[in-house]
Amino acid sequence: MADSDPFSSVTPFQLPEHVRALAEKGVSQARESYSKLKDAAESQNGTIEAVFSSASKGATDYSAKLVDIVKTNTNASFDFAQALIGAKSLPEALELWTAHARKQVETLTSQTKELAELTQRVAADTVEPIKTHATKLFTPPNA
Repeated sequence: MADSDPFSSVTPFQLPEHVRALAEKGVSQARESYSKLKDAAESQNGTIEAVFSSASKGATDYSAKLVDIVKTNTNASFDFAQALIGAKSLPEALELWTAHARKQVETLTSQTKELAELTQRVAADTVEPIKTHATKLFTPPNA
């Protein structure tokens, strides 16, 4: 029965040592590249999570500031209306109106400045994880 086996006369094929070493080196480099790619992907995920977390907190802070501004302006309008109703003369009503308009311009200027500062802070906080990750990514390991 051994005579009918077509592979019985085949001698095993062996790779030359330099080919085997080259193949092993290729596999080792592939494993190392995969490990680096995996680490980079995991690091990217952390960065993306930090960016979204910062952006979400910033949006919440911005919304809260807008609600506070609306509340302040609404209260100022009601207070003005109540004071206007209590005015005894036209000159007193005009004086109230002028004072209210001046105060509203000052308030609007202040509120606009607060919103601009908040927007800048939120933008900086949101970009910070990206800057930190980019610094780590482009800094040589021995630096």
